[in-house]
Amino acid sequence: MTQNNDPSMDPAGTTQHFRRFVDENPEPEEAPRRPILPLVLAGVGVALTVGIIVALFVAFF
Repeated sequence: MTQNNDPSMDPAGTTQHFRRFVDENPEPEEAPRRPILPLVLAGVGVALTVGIIVALFVAFF
């Protein structure tokens, strides 16, 4: 480890500046993810509806 004998340099100064920077610049929060389950259920519902309509059409015509 090297020693810096410069009396004008405050070794804690850089740490204090870094901590202030971290405190004043928090990381942005991630946007909440949209749940996938409602989209899957909607897709299954549409597929079942189309299947039922096709089955009724084939059965009666």
